[in-house]
Amino acid sequence: MAPPPSTPSLDSQQIQQFLSSVLSQRGPSSLPYTEDSKWLIRQHLLSLTSRYPSLQPKTATFTHNDGRSVNLLQADGTIPMPYQGVTYNIPIIIWLIESYPRYPPVVYVNPTRDMIIKRPHPHVSPSGLVSIPYLQNWIYPSSNLVDLVVNFCSAFSHDPPLYSQRRSNPNPNPPNYGQQQQPPPPRVAAAGYPPSPYGRAQPSQTEDAAEVYRRNAVNKLVEMVHGDIIKMRKEREAEMEGLFSAQGVLRKREEEVNKGLKEMQDEKEALEQQLQVVLMSTDVLAGWVRENEGKIKNLGNNNDNVHVDEVFHCADVLSKQMLDCTAADLAIEDVVYSLDKALQEGAVPFDQYLRNVRLLSREQFFHKATAAKVRAAQMQAQVASMAARAPHSNYAP
Repeated sequence: MAPPPSTPSLDSQQIQQFLSSVLSQRGPSSLPYTEDSKWLIRQHLLSLTSRYPSLQPKTATFTHNDGRSVNLLQADGTIPMPYQGVTYNIPIIIWLIESYPRYPPVVYVNPTRDMIIKRPHPHVSPSGLVSIPYLQNWIYPSSNLVDLVVNFCSAFSHDPPLYSQRRSNPNPNPPNYGQQQQPPPPRVAAAGYPPSPYGRAQPSQTEDAAEVYRRNAVNKLVEMVHGDIIKMRKEREAEMEGLFSAQGVLRKREEEVNKGLKEMQDEKEALEQQLQVVLMSTDVLAGWVRENEGKIKNLGNNNDNVHVDEVFHCADVLSKQMLDCTAADLAIEDVVYSLDKALQEGAVPFDQYLRNVRLLSREQFFHKATAAKVRAAQMQAQVASMAARAPHSNYAP
């Protein structure tokens, strides 16, 4: 059997340039690896190609079991397998999945059309998926691709995974692919849901009709399940969009309710303050009425003998001072009004009018300032009086 034509291999510098180019891409065409792992991925691939030049780094489309397709790095080529004193080359593809190197890669045996995967095999599934203890016990960051291939070579040398389909015996010596053999380019995946990234395998001459029927039935079931999954996913996405819209409406209503609640709380506080002012004024008026009840009775008995100026009496010095200031303020207002009328009638010269108004305004200002100070002092005295009567008051503080 003549080996298939080999593809030209890249030298070390070309591999470095290729990896630097694909790992530095940004935007939609960038590879789905995290930025902190790209340097380690580059080192792993450089070490692998330096140890095993027959493996070449490439980028290709990988199809996950859920139907997602993603562009990933792969190491495609052959690895040496010593068997009964002869070294054979086993074609494999090592896929570096998105979570690499924290999680192990996905490895497939890539047989040619003249080769068949041995069934059953302890480490290779019928679809070509490889599983060895080193993959199952992958430890980041100590595990790497070079040690992985070394373990592949050791495992395959004890039990070769491939045999020629022209032989009827399932356990003959594995074929020699040639020292420079490279696997053919991956075939285009068939429509639907492929069991592996390489599409469906063509039925060989050694497989019976029952095996082909079973494989086709399995593939059909997988395609149906895949279609149902896509349909359910679209339905769930539409449902999630509706829930997100409802969530946005609820959040807006929550903001409006919180705003209204805050306004009501502020209004409640303002009303409570006004209530306190009303209660204070009521207390002051009630006290004044109690203090002046006797005077009202006396006025009723002696209406003819009471002078109008003696009806009201100031209770203290501050009240007397407030009364004097207020009376003087109002008297000055009357004088200024009379001067305005006299000026309009021409009875008072204009310069005399200005001089008198200036003097009266200055005097009125002092009376108003004094009244403001007296009012503040009276307010403090009222607060102190209410505080002293608070334990005996019927009103809430």
